[in-house]
Amino acid sequence: MIQENVGSQDQISAAFGGLNRIEFRQDGTFDVAPIILPKERLAVLQSHLMLCYTGLSRIASEVAKSTIENLDQREKELKLMKGLVDQAVSVLQSRTAPIEDFGKLLHESWMCKRQLSDKVSSSEIDALYDTARGMGAIGGKLLGAGGGGFFLLFVRPEHQKEMREKLARLVHVPFRFETAGSRVVLYQPSGL
Repeated sequence: MIQENVGSQDQISAAFGGLNRIEFRQDGTFDVAPIILPKERLAVLQSHLMLCYTGLSRIASEVAKSTIENLDQREKELKLMKGLVDQAVSVLQSRTAPIEDFGKLLHESWMCKRQLSDKVSSSEIDALYDTARGMGAIGGKLLGAGGGGFFLLFVRPEHQKEMREKLARLVHVPFRFETAGSRVVLYQPSGL
């Protein structure tokens, strides 16, 4: 047992790979349901996402502990966030919904997540997000527990160059969705 206040969604995502809806149960079990998208829709989603390292470090366990301590008072936000997941899956799987609707839901989710604990965001993170939104980011959120680390922004492709220039102090991290989950790689030199 890790003995830290951390979630398991990152580990589950890495193990399964792909785009999934993960549902956690109170008894510690979970379900993973793949979100099947046409290649074109997945490519459009990918083209709207930017990943930036904030340069702000934090101890995720401390942020998560603060969030856990507030959960009894944050039932409204948690229910809203769960509902946003269902809406986001519907938008992604829709043949007619604009992909920008996903960005709007990402923004709503971030606004809710910020309410879970005063450690999830900071004045520096809020200023960064406000700058990004002022330059055309439709939505975004800190990944993981919050408090620092990586910011995922939803930005129309035609605004991304300008966004990188304006947020030049951040490290832009190009990424691609990975459809395969974790794999064990064994190096075995020939001749042994």
